Formats: sequence, structure tokens, C-alpha cells
Amino acid sequence: MARDTLHELHHRRAGRNFGMLVVLLAFVAIIFGLAVVKIGHGDMMEGFDHQPRASMLPRDPDARPREPRAPAAPPAVTTAPDAAATPEPETTP
Repeated sequence: MARDTLHELHHRRAGRNFGMLVVLLAFVAIIFGLAVVKIGHGDMMEGFDHQPRASMLPRDPDARPREPRAPAAPPAVTTAPDAAATPEPETTP
């Protein structure tokens, strides 16, 4: 035999659930709006660095051409470790 009437607790819980639904939908709408704005205004952004691309900036007709710079340090040379050059650990009696 099913009960046709709901307890007062069920009405309050339904009201709280509806309030939580409104809060979650508002949160999702804010996140979606931020994503749309970022994607819409991020056309000059590159990767994860969030720096404007120099290739997208307009060229300055009065700018002088850059001179190439020498590298700051020579490239590192890695060699395989020599087995004969490594000393063996000493053992103590």
C-alpha cells in the first residue's frame, strides 16, 4: 500500500535540491562564458606561454633589421662513461 502524501521533510529536501541545481547551473554558465571569451580573444596567443605571437604583430616600417647573435655557450658534449676510469669501491674487513 503506497502513501499518497509526502512528509514535510521531502518538500524541504526538494527545495534544497532545486536551489543546488540553480547554483550548479550558474557555475557551469560562468565557466562556459569564460571559456568562450578566452577562445574568442585568444587568437594571438601561442600554446601555454600566453605571449602574443610576433608573427601576428604588424611590421614596423621604421624598424632596423636585427643582427644575428652568437650563441651564449657552446653546445654541451656528452660522452659515455669510461668503465676503466671509475675507481672500484674499497672494501673494509
